Amino acid sequence: MTVFYIDADACPVKDEAYRVAQRYGVSVFVVSNSWIRTPAHPRIQLVVVDQGPDVADDWIAERATAGDIVITADIPLAERVLKGGAQALHPAGRQFTPNNIGAAIAGRAVGEHLRSMGETTRGPPPFASADRSKFLQALDAAVVRAQRLAPRG
Repeated sequence: MTVFYIDADACPVKDEAYRVAQRYGVSVFVVSNSWIRTPAHPRIQLVVVDQGPDVADDWIAERATAGDIVITADIPLAERVLKGGAQALHPAGRQFTPNNIGAAIAGRAVGEHLRSMGETTRGPPPFASADRSKFLQALDAAVVRAQRLAPRG
């Protein structure tokens, strides 16, 4: 059974993920370092983890397995869940895959290096309504992929 894990701190597409989850009957874990409002629904569960670097990421990475979908903008978390067999999807609709995660990790490292040398980098572009549409299309496609891979009972 497919599960959505949402790296919820600053995730702009939680409501969209809830709607898709409801349509497909998928359970959702909303993982955050602090309380956030979530819909009162039996398939949506808020998980508040301790404060600290990577605590939410660790919680998600320890649980996400093949057939699950992780929604995150965190590239190292995406790499971890891919290694565990789950799918990883950026809120702007980009799918992280074994074929593109290396380039994403390398680009992140270059940006960190430049910033450590005092360079000003641009950061991500502002989230746009087109990103929301791309995310919805990508999440639907990810659910279909997960259902194809699920063992038939």
